[in-house]
Amino acid sequence: MNLSDFDFHLPEALIATRPAKPRSSARLLLAEGDSIRDLHVADLVDLFRAGDRLVLNNTKVIPARLFGQRARGEAVAKIEITLLEPQAQGWRALAKPLRKVNVGEVIRFSDQLSAEVVEKTETDLRLVFNLTGDDFDAALNAAGAMPLPPYIAAKRPADDQDKADYQTVFARHAGAVAAPTASLHFDAELLTALAAKGVAFTEVTLHVGAGTFLPVKVEDVTTHKMHAEWGQVTAQAADEINASKAAGGRVIPVGTTALRLIESAAVSGKVEPWQGTTDIFIYPGYRFRVADALMTNFHLPKSTLLMLVSALMGKHRIDRIYAHAVATGYRFFSYGDASLLIP
Repeated sequence: MNLSDFDFHLPEALIATRPAKPRSSARLLLAEGDSIRDLHVADLVDLFRAGDRLVLNNTKVIPARLFGQRARGEAVAKIEITLLEPQAQGWRALAKPLRKVNVGEVIRFSDQLSAEVVEKTETDLRLVFNLTGDDFDAALNAAGAMPLPPYIAAKRPADDQDKADYQTVFARHAGAVAAPTASLHFDAELLTALAAKGVAFTEVTLHVGAGTFLPVKVEDVTTHKMHAEWGQVTAQAADEINASKAAGGRVIPVGTTALRLIESAAVSGKVEPWQGTTDIFIYPGYRFRVADALMTNFHLPKSTLLMLVSALMGKHRIDRIYAHAVATGYRFFSYGDASLLIP
């Protein structure tokens, strides 16, 4: 399989820079086998059945983009920081500009929040902040901006509206620097309506990292090395998913992050309690152990996520689905429309 096999033409105008309002009013492409239907997310109440189990990623996006100042002698220089992941001591982060930053410097982000540069590599920094725990969370929330994906950030800066728009309504565990975007389509009313119909929910946690936006750089896609992300499937979550499978219900992850996590936890053939980092790479030829279907947004050309949906539905079907989505004006990427893919 070559990288070029997963390319397609996407008009720039189809890249969404704001989400649909209300959330469940976004369009939904239903692909079941070879059939394609144009619906809306609110129609999920009619599509899901009693006994179906939706797997939700309850990670919470932190406002990981920070704008600060560092002293240069008597002058002050501006610097932009993007937090990548917490480490045993401090945070790994990107910096613009990186070249002039020195170990030992202190960067001030607000009257409350500052950080010392304790390590520097050719690509990133390690920062130790002056605050921890709830104090850090509060200061970061006040000073930081949402880390919008590059294809949105190139069109407009993040603003306060993104702090609500780029967060799921069931976000609980802080640690992601990108949202599980298929989940952004759910609001409280839709979740209530689905529960009333007998649809069950299981929450898992995968902290989505900035690596999700890294391009594939090898022509032979099977040699691509995936980034690693931390996740957890509790014993209760594993039991719920296995019980639904045993009862004949469909297990439907909402988003590729939830799918990759439960597949990582099911090496034995059923879901086991699991915690750690996963770098699972799903591409055509993969045999799914748990997922019976997938709700997901529309992905970038040449991306690992396009390879994942091709593994689920078949490459020829995904080619048709994406051609239809482009031709009929579906909105793409993180703030875009959704698809429900049922093999």
